Amino acid sequence: MNRVFITLSFFMGVVVLTSNYLVQFPINYFGLNEILTYGAFSYPVAFLINDISNRFYGKIYARKIVYLGFAIGISFTLLFSTNFADLISIRIAIGSGSAFLVAQLLDVQIFDQLRKKKWFVAPLTSSLIGSTVDTFLFFSISFYATGIPWFTLSLGDLGVKIFVALLMLIPFRLLIGTVKAV
Repeated sequence: MNRVFITLSFFMGVVVLTSNYLVQFPINYFGLNEILTYGAFSYPVAFLINDISNRFYGKIYARKIVYLGFAIGISFTLLFSTNFADLISIRIAIGSGSAFLVAQLLDVQIFDQLRKKKWFVAPLTSSLIGSTVDTFLFFSISFYATGIPWFTLSLGDLGVKIFVALLMLIPFRLLIGTVKAV
């Protein structure tokens, strides 16, 4: 189980780093530059990792993955994508860390409360609530009062995160069908 723990934590950290980097780039096609960033497509994978670890190993294990994934993700972000001369870059690191911890720990708790319901209820509900909290917390900390249209960007990101959360039900279902849950 240690190898699985390290692997899931590492992937969680990579998702955080990737998302923190990609959120800096608005999508400049079809007039989406004020409502969507590329980070919206990668971050929902963190909820999939969290929900899989929670389903198979329980909430205590899932919380440990959140904490280690947080440490890895923030370390990676600070090392590879934070420009300490740029206040927004620093705010992204702070916003990311704060939003990640709150949303992922909320996801763990909600998933655990709903785990005995139909297979899709726990991952969908916990991901939707966690994504909503994460999105508004992250964008307000990172971009409030900067001139960046953080509210419209957060709405666009949330829309994509909801769509991706629905898509993540496919690999979640496939995995729970092949591995015996606890």
